[in-house]
Amino acid sequence: MFPALDLRQRCSALAAFVLPALTLALPSGYAYGIVLLTLCAVATAPHWLRQPMASTSARWLLLVFAVMGAVWLYGGDLSKGWSVLNKPSRYGLAVLCIPFVFAFPPRGRFLLLGIAVGAAAGGFRALYDVHVLGFDRAWIDSATRSSGAIQYGNLSGLFGLMCWVQWVVGMDRCRWQQRLLMAACAVLGLLGSLLSQTRGGWLALALCMLPLSWLLVRHLWGRRVLVGGAGLLALVALLCWYQAPQLEQRWEQAQSEVSGYVDNGNARTSVGQRLDHWQLAWNMGLDRPWGGWGELGYQQEKQRRVEAGLAQPIVLEFGHAHNEWLDMFAKRGLVGLGGLLLFYGVPLALLWPTRQRVLRPDGLLDRQVLCLRLVGVLLPLGYLGFGLTQVFLAHFNGNMVYLFMVLLVLAALEPAAAEPPRALRAHKLP
Repeated sequence: MFPALDLRQRCSALAAFVLPALTLALPSGYAYGIVLLTLCAVATAPHWLRQPMASTSARWLLLVFAVMGAVWLYGGDLSKGWSVLNKPSRYGLAVLCIPFVFAFPPRGRFLLLGIAVGAAAGGFRALYDVHVLGFDRAWIDSATRSSGAIQYGNLSGLFGLMCWVQWVVGMDRCRWQQRLLMAACAVLGLLGSLLSQTRGGWLALALCMLPLSWLLVRHLWGRRVLVGGAGLLALVALLCWYQAPQLEQRWEQAQSEVSGYVDNGNARTSVGQRLDHWQLAWNMGLDRPWGGWGELGYQQEKQRRVEAGLAQPIVLEFGHAHNEWLDMFAKRGLVGLGGLLLFYGVPLALLWPTRQRVLRPDGLLDRQVLCLRLVGVLLPLGYLGFGLTQVFLAHFNGNMVYLFMVLLVLAALEPAAAEPPRALRAHKLP
């Protein structure tokens, strides 16, 4: 399975496969790949500590992850004791793994295969929840003890869209069996999102399609893009037909909840409490724009404003504002917004598929590099969309999947991880 790789690079490749493959299949499934990377980083520390970090991407990630870890520590609730380090320590873990992953980068095909398996696992898990266990929504039972339907549904949809990208880019390079399997993984991933009924996730994935379509047309304009676009439209139409009653109900419910909030101030609905949260967080951020209120101050001031009639009591049932940027603005001010902008903006800039970045030395398009970069770009774009209606980074799976998937994609793009062209590989076969 791992030809021409030494043990350390095999472990890196295995972690790159396992992390996305198990994220939706098991509780805290992302942790298995991260634990493997951490153990490898510690075991090989004598090697990479002596090596200069030559990769520009690695240095930028070190900076961005360290800054964002400090942002989470800034404004943290010190009354919680050592638990205030829970989230910053995870960023420290990612920083620890950066030198190892870039010293022994995984080949991209293992990461892409893991994403496909993860998308399929998400779809099968959602089908099991709805049609076997009888839940109204996929993953809804876990909402009381883990990250819930929104987190898992969004990740399932994101993995499904990544599989669609793999299908389009590799359409004329793979056998029909491989293309069929990848299309099935895309269907299952998107189905997992649909069965979770996460309306904000659907909006985010739709927004991702705008820049993604432009990039595909720019680099691959031709039959495969037209076929890929038609295939995605057919897939969406099929899934919408399959879930038509539920989709109609969710749409009518959203309209009713918006009207109820605008006309009567009813915040005891999914949409209503979000609108009330957004207004409250915006006003709190304006009152302390530079440093914010902090985690503890946010809760105390929210309580005070509810008692003063400036917000609905429903907002007290939630620890965040259901919008990544407004939540950060209220709690950590412009300091937090700056850290969040770097956290999404720098990886997006490093992964963006320019012409120079996706061409081989002979001037031909490198399909795998393009695929990896498009998959990587979907991470910050997807998270930006998810953050419009949910504080995705309030949950550990949201943080860890982003941190380590960005790390693995960028490492897989390093020259040391490059695979020989297909013709050369075929020539070396006995």
